[in-house]
Amino acid sequence: MTGLLVVGDVVTDVVARHAAPLAAGTDTAATIRILPGGAGSNVACWAVDRGCHDVRLLARAGAADLDWHAARLRAAGVRPLLVPDDEVPTATVVALVDATAERTFLTDSGAVLRLCPDDWSASLLDGVGHLHLSGYLLFSETSRAAALLAKDAARNRGIPVSVDPASAGFIRELGVRRMLSALEGVDVLLPNADEARLMTGLPDPADAAAKLSHSVPLTVVTLGPRGALVAESGRVTARVEPSSAEALDTTGAGDAFTGAFLAARLAGADIRSAAEEGCRAGTEAVSRLGGRP
Repeated sequence: MTGLLVVGDVVTDVVARHAAPLAAGTDTAATIRILPGGAGSNVACWAVDRGCHDVRLLARAGAADLDWHAARLRAAGVRPLLVPDDEVPTATVVALVDATAERTFLTDSGAVLRLCPDDWSASLLDGVGHLHLSGYLLFSETSRAAALLAKDAARNRGIPVSVDPASAGFIRELGVRRMLSALEGVDVLLPNADEARLMTGLPDPADAAAKLSHSVPLTVVTLGPRGALVAESGRVTARVEPSSAEALDTTGAGDAFTGAFLAARLAGADIRSAAEEGCRAGTEAVSRLGGRP
């Protein structure tokens, strides 16, 4: 079974790239685009882009623009399993991207955190070889219950599970102990350096990766322009160098890494080769606006 099921999020991204510092109280010139996004959706699209031919996405979206998001997922080769929400809109993120390509997010989680256990069915795992969970689902009781239900169902079938922790800010609000508890039984963890440091209290990403891999057997920490670290069962086993690129927008670079990494693993690549493919996708992602291929 080579199918990939992503349980995560669809988001409407408003990406504003500004060359000058923000000017409080007046105008700042910017290039602004409205794009489909969301960590889970981006991962799914990058997995297809890197050769995974059976990719499905379970998420909630506002009823008003669900069809718009579904059409864009289908165009990217992803099978959308979107649950309409009649009460709240699709999540929206305003991404402020500065001249260095660094981004700051303003997030309205909308329908994302309303994914609930009733939206889940074990039959969604039919034909699936890997389950990936967006960490954003872990930040509310309702969506966390749905994510943990999916995780347990996959474990019962012997299907490996990966998690992207998603947001250092939201992890801080949730609490590290609760976050680590939610990761019990996960096979692959894909944090960035800030998330790894926060979850371990260790300043060195390599030490953080090694410590996290005591809890999650395979931990791959992305380091942005410095590549990635692979840790397995308590020790760092690979350091992957990045490809060079001129960064335009770092939004979704981690999602690109994750999607490409999972596609490579499902195709039979070893861990280091999969991480190298992830770095190549991340490099491609930062060279364009938005988080999708």
